[in-house]
Amino acid sequence: MKARAVIFDLDGVLTDTAEFHFIAWQATAEKLGIAFDKEDNEKLKGVDRVNSLKYILAKDNLIVDNNKFEDLLREKNAQYLTLIDGIGPSHLFDGVLSCFSTLKKANIKIGLASASKNASLVITKLGIENLFDFIGDAASVANSKPAPDIFLSVALGLKVLPENCIGVEDAVAGVSAIKSANMFAVGIGDAKVLTQAELVFPSMSEFDYDLVLNTLSLMSTT
Repeated sequence: MKARAVIFDLDGVLTDTAEFHFIAWQATAEKLGIAFDKEDNEKLKGVDRVNSLKYILAKDNLIVDNNKFEDLLREKNAQYLTLIDGIGPSHLFDGVLSCFSTLKKANIKIGLASASKNASLVITKLGIENLFDFIGDAASVANSKPAPDIFLSVALGLKVLPENCIGVEDAVAGVSAIKSANMFAVGIGDAKVLTQAELVFPSMSEFDYDLVLNTLSLMSTT
């Protein structure tokens, strides 16, 4: 494998809007009379909006009609958008800009593969939209993570073969998606949780691209 592109997830990798998602989903759940806590929110990491709501409804075996379902999605998203209105470049994780700079110098393409339909808005607020060579559209793929669709779509947009891409994720579902796309998986977070990843860094501030390349080289010779 020759690395030609690195494809990043957004939330939990480049910035953290998980708390905003938690507040918005908890409000939705409370409206339905369903308990929703931080543990539930962890299970929704890397999961798209539709399947997140399905998870909440399934907790109480609650069934709603399509119109109600769509209303709940709109209300949750409206509250989330209100909550993230104040984010800016200072909310970008330490290490992201230096990592992107290293990749640019090495002529490595940079892609974004987020399950969020608000990803473009968030990266614009973070001030990094112009650093990406291609931004995936979660709304345009048939299946959400852990299916590989979004990563394959970004690889296609970057005009790079999946086997020449490195995926970076903080969620189990995301790492599974990377592996299913036949890409090298780098995890950001807990190595005991992200067990499918070939390499795990505790945070983006510790992301070491040279170590990634060395690991790739070792794997290619075994």
